[in-house]
Amino acid sequence: MDQNEKLNEKLKDRKQLILDFMQHKDYTPMKIKELCMILQVPNKERDILEQILDELIQEGKIIKTKRGKFAIPETLNMVIGTFQGNAKGYGFLILDDPDAKDVFIPAEGVNGAMHKDKVLCKITKPAVDGKKAEGEIIQILERGSDKIVGTYEQSKYFGFVIPDDKNFAKDIFIPKGDNLGAVTGHKVVVKITDWGKDRRNPEGEIIEILGHINDPKTDILAIIRQFDMPTDFPEEVMKQIQNIPEEVQEEDIKNREDLRKVRMVTIDGEDAKDLDDAISLEKLPNGLYRLGVHIADVTHYVKENTPLDEEALKRGTSVYLVDRVIPMLPHKLSNGICSLNAGVDRLALSCIMDIDEDGIVRNHRIVESVININERMTYTNVKKILVDQDPELMERYKDYIDFFKLMEELCLILNKKRDKRGAIDFDFEEAKIILDKEGRPIDIRPYERNIATRIIEEFMLVCNETIAEDYFWQGTPFIYRSHQDPDPEKILKLSTFISNFGYRIRGTSNIHPKDLQKVLSDIEGKPEENVISRLVLRSMQQARYTPSNDGHFGLAAKYYCHFTSPIRRYPDLQIHRIIKANLHGKLDEKNQNRLRKKMPDVAKHCSIRERVAEEAERQTEQLKKVEYMKDKIGEVYDGIISGITSWGMYVELPNTVEGLVHVSDMDDDYYIFDEQHYLFIGERTKKIYRLGDQVKVKVIKADTIQRTIDFSLVFPDDDTEEKEAEEI
Repeated sequence: MDQNEKLNEKLKDRKQLILDFMQHKDYTPMKIKELCMILQVPNKERDILEQILDELIQEGKIIKTKRGKFAIPETLNMVIGTFQGNAKGYGFLILDDPDAKDVFIPAEGVNGAMHKDKVLCKITKPAVDGKKAEGEIIQILERGSDKIVGTYEQSKYFGFVIPDDKNFAKDIFIPKGDNLGAVTGHKVVVKITDWGKDRRNPEGEIIEILGHINDPKTDILAIIRQFDMPTDFPEEVMKQIQNIPEEVQEEDIKNREDLRKVRMVTIDGEDAKDLDDAISLEKLPNGLYRLGVHIADVTHYVKENTPLDEEALKRGTSVYLVDRVIPMLPHKLSNGICSLNAGVDRLALSCIMDIDEDGIVRNHRIVESVININERMTYTNVKKILVDQDPELMERYKDYIDFFKLMEELCLILNKKRDKRGAIDFDFEEAKIILDKEGRPIDIRPYERNIATRIIEEFMLVCNETIAEDYFWQGTPFIYRSHQDPDPEKILKLSTFISNFGYRIRGTSNIHPKDLQKVLSDIEGKPEENVISRLVLRSMQQARYTPSNDGHFGLAAKYYCHFTSPIRRYPDLQIHRIIKANLHGKLDEKNQNRLRKKMPDVAKHCSIRERVAEEAERQTEQLKKVEYMKDKIGEVYDGIISGITSWGMYVELPNTVEGLVHVSDMDDDYYIFDEQHYLFIGERTKKIYRLGDQVKVKVIKADTIQRTIDFSLVFPDDDTEEKEAEEI
């Protein structure tokens, strides 16, 4: 450990000491002079104490009162979190603890905070009877971002930018001369120069013009900038990868298990280029299935604490947008030396498991290996072989037919075992949006889940569980994929709703995955299946990365981690690093202590980056769906009511496009919103619209700026009139 590392460790220890002191039940808020006396800090080290206190304030762990006293926020009925704004002026405080409930901030309590700001909030009303606590923002600790993406509008003497993110409640004023030559309709990036106060809007200057809103691909670029996603790799990263070879070197193979003679394949989507998992399988004479899951050995090339590693951690994950991939690693690695391409030697970390006829892993081993893939298969072709028995493919892969049948056999065994223990399997319609060369959507097709995708899912799941259980019992520092039990309040609401359809959940306070699994089984094939499935999903917590093994509710698994995708997820890469250190006998006490300190930060950061990636992916899909429906105005579709709110009903079409029937357009009656039962009821006609009902709708608006689609209801008489009009 060099001098700087020793100094940093010393500061960390002192910081924890001060935090522990302030968290003691007998501590009362003190000024820095009093802290120096009690902690016996010499005068020459007062600057260090000030630095530590400033860092603790920045981290949101302590606050400094107006009288200059330092305290833990909770002791003064205050909390620190991130402000989530709303276009209507109010907002919510999102706390760092993922299990903590949000705090509602009324418009009069926002006090100049902007979306994504880190703020100090005083609780003004505690949470009562299921209602959120209310609060008032006392202090803005850190601005979320001083760069905002939006659409520029020019007036006579000045301009303004309408933020794309509608959580920013105010437009940004652009003084004359600060518009960089932008004209009305330009997508721009604006840098905030003055945050404004009270009713005064923020001011800014335009620092980048992304293109006009009508230009192809400008819309996706705007979302990339909105989420501050790096599209290029830093120069020092590109310099580092110049020395990485494009082929496996002979010295890399030394001391690795040679599995190049073992038959193995990759099975992925047609357009996948970053292939990080391969499968081998054989039936042993003793009746056991020997399953090999071989994962690209990314850590051989991505060394810890190098610019490449630091950039990968910063990104946290690859992001799969509609028209492009923003990779975690440069293409030279992700599509090159790390990708398990067929017919070339590749380095891998292999988990080889012996599994019995009940799906139980009887033994396993993890080895560094060198492999050579026999065939690069696609989900479509494997399905055509196993299900459709396509003559051409059966002939082409005649030597692999028994191999794939054995995979199907083991897949069904593993699936049966998971099903028996209560694993919840959601089978939503997912969409694949097809774009033309200009980036315009020309079709929306459902992703097909078939036996081939299930084979890979089951094999990756059993591998991830096996690795997690192994390292849990070894007691080494690790990163787990955790999914906590659902919130009892949400389960109670779900139970109330599904009772309208004749379904019930046994118990709501101590629910088991099997209880939700039974609901999903009961609704299979019913009209209400899609809607209830979504409500079940919404009632559950979000999975996240944790340094502790907290179990995985959705999979009904005691142990789970992400090991199988180190090209595109940093937690997997981190786990590989721990496993390899263990295999080489380098997990001594000193290294373990270092990792234990590091893992909470890595887990938290990767969870945050995963959420950002998911939201960016969701927004690009929504944008392209809106764009796809722009030339469908006036067309009529069958749909299903997928959401009911006080302002209207959301209706989902078979192609997964969702739009809103606004309550003001439901003009055949006055409709009353029943929040408890998720329905509207007509005051005069007593007509009822509830979640899951099938309806006919007409497309009346598709707004690419707001990213919204509006429908109106079509009644049988309207439909007849339209058809008659068409015939005339």
